[in-house]
Amino acid sequence: MTTRGVLYIHSAPRALCPHVEWAVAGVLGVRVSLDWIRQPAAPGHWRAELSWQGEPGTASRLASALRGWQLMRYEVTSEPCATAEGERYSSTPGLGIFHAVTGIHGDILIPEDRLRAVVLRARNEGTDLEAEIARLLGKPWDDELEPFRYAGEGAPVRWLHQVV
Repeated sequence: MTTRGVLYIHSAPRALCPHVEWAVAGVLGVRVSLDWIRQPAAPGHWRAELSWQGEPGTASRLASALRGWQLMRYEVTSEPCATAEGERYSSTPGLGIFHAVTGIHGDILIPEDRLRAVVLRARNEGTDLEAEIARLLGKPWDDELEPFRYAGEGAPVRWLHQVV
């Protein structure tokens, strides 16, 4: 069973670009050469997009391979398939990494235990329930990444198939 998804590198310093390609190639098992373009939202940074196809869990492996590079903003998505839900990973220097499970229409699916935990925390600790739910939905990451997404509209996307 395979799934497909997209890797969005929203911003990376030029010196990091070859390292990103090596990390992605290590996960996909094929040589990767991304088409890097300047990121107008972050002078001195570059952006790239890559559509991929692979087995379920590839998005997780891509996000893990890129994790820890604090100067980079990226997202990895995968579509649901017969054996797995979809996924979305978002990462920013200030917020770290966000993970969500997504349904067939791209909606974020929040497990009931996580919802119960934020309701309980709001009740017992006085936290703001609306802010807690916004965090579960990835709103802080969306807010930070939106200018970088917008700056990339019209950028070319290339498909790369994983060799299995």
